[in-house]
Amino acid sequence: MLSRESRMRRGEEFQAAIKRGKRAGRPTLVVHLVISGDETPRVGFVVSKAVGGAVIRNKVKRRLRHLMRERLERLPGGSLLVVRANPPAASARSEQLAAELDLALDRLLRRRESSMDGQR
Repeated sequence: MLSRESRMRRGEEFQAAIKRGKRAGRPTLVVHLVISGDETPRVGFVVSKAVGGAVIRNKVKRRLRHLMRERLERLPGGSLLVVRANPPAASARSEQLAAELDLALDRLLRRRESSMDGQR
């Protein structure tokens, strides 16, 4: 489980990450990242009814929370990260979700580093 201070709860935070953040998509999930401030990175999850019924949605959300807990230290301070599950996430194995989450995070963090290099 993610710690209380690492969870995103307010709609404004979700909107900020989705509207202003960078996006990286994979077949099973889409990741949105925006960095603002220096506080603890926070993560939110969006799993719509298109993924499945309530039981399936909660199962997908639990699996994503578990995977993100292990990857939280990779995020820079002040990060707002939204992980949105696509319908194929319902039938994906944990290994596949982990691999696609890693690919999406790597892509976003590389983009951030390359944009930071241009500002120096």
